[in-house]
Amino acid sequence: MDWDDTQDQAAFRSEVRGLIEEKVPARYRAMAQRNHREMGYPWAQDRASGEPEREQSAREWFEAISDKGWIAPHWPKEYGGGGFTPMEQYIYNAELATANVPAPGSNVGIGMLGPALIVHGTDEQKERFLPPILRGEVVWSQGFSEPAAGSDLASLQTRAVRDGDEYVVNGQKIWTSHAHYADWVLLLTRTDPEAPKHRGISFLLLDIRSPGVSVRPIIDMAWGHEVNETFYEDVRVPVDQMVGEENRGWYVAMTLLDNERSNVTGAIMMERQIRRLIGDVRGTGAGRSRVDRYDALRQEIAERFVEAGVMMNFSLRIITIQAANQVPNYEASVAKMFGSEAGQRMARTGMKAFGLYANLWDHEDGLAPMEASFTRSYVRSVPGTIAAGSSEIQRNVIATRGLGLPRG
Repeated sequence: MDWDDTQDQAAFRSEVRGLIEEKVPARYRAMAQRNHREMGYPWAQDRASGEPEREQSAREWFEAISDKGWIAPHWPKEYGGGGFTPMEQYIYNAELATANVPAPGSNVGIGMLGPALIVHGTDEQKERFLPPILRGEVVWSQGFSEPAAGSDLASLQTRAVRDGDEYVVNGQKIWTSHAHYADWVLLLTRTDPEAPKHRGISFLLLDIRSPGVSVRPIIDMAWGHEVNETFYEDVRVPVDQMVGEENRGWYVAMTLLDNERSNVTGAIMMERQIRRLIGDVRGTGAGRSRVDRYDALRQEIAERFVEAGVMMNFSLRIITIQAANQVPNYEASVAKMFGSEAGQRMARTGMKAFGLYANLWDHEDGLAPMEASFTRSYVRSVPGTIAAGSSEIQRNVIATRGLGLPRG
């Protein structure tokens, strides 16, 4: 395997790197240097913050990327996208991750809704919904999971009943990221309760400010607010806001186009964490660190460093598959499972390195190691092996599709 850039790839990487160096707003440049980062989606939250400085940073960064035509890298150019190959997407994502700056735009709108509309949407839907995403005028949230339908998403029960030219929606969604500052939600609903569970599902687009929609915060155990539960009580959705055919919404939701799936961002983030940890225990944090006293800790840090390299090679393997016009299958499950579990191990190792100092939660406390970043990531990493497909689900995929083992 050859992981070196070709001449064209190196030129593109240099172009992306140059744009980042020249155009990243001061706010995001300063955030990139810190260990502590409170927000999971800085651009979207800055856009809706109501604070002039934050909104200006979001606007400037969006315009810089938009001027290059890179807001939706994997969309075809005829729809306003970048038309990137999978390898160009990989390079673009890798450079953003290396610089530790956020990608601008609605990640759900760009990564999920756009591909679904391009493949399954009507011309009117494409004309109505795609341009606002590319102009940064709208943030989308994802209304998929329910209290009794998470890993087994096809068991969802939120109902949509046809009433003339509208659907009437009743039900509940949970873990709805962005809902507290989103404008629209893409919603999976059950339109035929008698059909097999993967079939009687329809894909609706809903203005989150519609009458009957309630958004309630879910405060996580790190006192953060990233997700919500949403309730729908007799919410009316026009029929022309259904994407694809009625009862075929499951297949619409699975549309990804040629979206890069390597999770190179996670691999680079873990490498940055381990390098910063090593730098801190050797430098300003040496007095709080226990690493010089316990060989087992040094060995554990070395293991985390190796795991960061393994994650990067998983990413390179997946992007190599995609660059050959093939679709990653169990390989993506291997990478997701390993990455989420390695992230939890990384957080635990970072905590151990500082002993009782790691109990300090306040990132502004001068005694808190590395702005309490490992303390907070330790708590926040708990759902990492559940979200986006639990480790149990990933192991089933690996066993059946990768190893050919029987189901049962």
